Amino acid sequence: MATMLAGRLEISSRKFDVREVPVPEPGPGQVRIKVRAAGVCLSDVHLIDGTLTPLFLETPEVTLGHEVAGEIDAIGPDVPDWWREGQRVALEAGERCGQCPNCVRFRDPCLQVRTRGVDYDGGWAEYALATQHTLIPIPDDLPFVQAAIVPDAVSTPWGAVTGTGQAQPARPAGVWGAGGLGAHAVQLLRLIGAAPIVAVDPLEAARERALEFGADLALDPGDPTLREQILALTGGSGLDVAFDMAGVPPVREQAVSCLGLGGRLVLVGLTPKPLTVTDGIGFSYRGQRLLGHYGSQPGAVEQLIELARYHRLEWSRSISGTYPLADAATAVEHLERKEGNPIRLVLVP
Repeated sequence: MATMLAGRLEISSRKFDVREVPVPEPGPGQVRIKVRAAGVCLSDVHLIDGTLTPLFLETPEVTLGHEVAGEIDAIGPDVPDWWREGQRVALEAGERCGQCPNCVRFRDPCLQVRTRGVDYDGGWAEYALATQHTLIPIPDDLPFVQAAIVPDAVSTPWGAVTGTGQAQPARPAGVWGAGGLGAHAVQLLRLIGAAPIVAVDPLEAARERALEFGADLALDPGDPTLREQILALTGGSGLDVAFDMAGVPPVREQAVSCLGLGGRLVLVGLTPKPLTVTDGIGFSYRGQRLLGHYGSQPGAVEQLIELARYHRLEWSRSISGTYPLADAATAVEHLERKEGNPIRLVLVP
């Protein structure tokens, strides 16, 4: 039996290692992907440290990796003939369950979204299986390392900016946390014409990066004049929308204090900590809103790939380093320590 390297996480012990496993065979409606690049996300770090736990995993362990790009290597039965071996593709970061009444009968949004590399085997491997409807063709001039990060690091902030947060042209927006999600949020807010854009991060290098990605002002959250500076920049009106990309409770309190009338705080960064709003009366009086956000809407990855195809977006600055698959644990450690202040680290099998 042919084998391959894969980065496997045992859920009960949270033991992670890269080891030989059988090469998977595609079943009906599936293709096998030769993985060319797979992103390393803070969600992967939190799966390993136990902060996050799979909701729908049916096996005791899983191959990590929800940001994947590669080439179709083998095609299973019942796959439409427009897919062909050798085709360059990115993979959606997850898929609906396909079994509940919403999926089968009504085709409505389903809460049972199964995440690749969390609820079923992902792309930290030499080969990965994918349901054919999760494949997205990518242009020849889009490098695999850039295409791999689109299904989460780019599409998640895209969904938050254009969907949940409803950011608008010429309206002020703030981004708390200028890391893997936040840097792209700044880039995407700039793309849609939000103005002014404020980035907030405790790291000077991250603030400088946010300015390079299109922020008009970058502030340290510890600055006692932060709120006053944001009010001055926005003519006293405050932010129309703020995005918490860090998942840190104090960030949320600070961001809420900078919102204007009808302002929205979109919670993108994940945390198990409680949600609190200290000034509840003021929050209600000003008609402000807290909005949860996870992932992106259907079609988001395709939109971003099209923007890249026509050179409206590119992510060469987003790739902070690449590692062989065998060094996945090292990549996780470097991301956890924020060594080099990375946007995205990528495994290259």
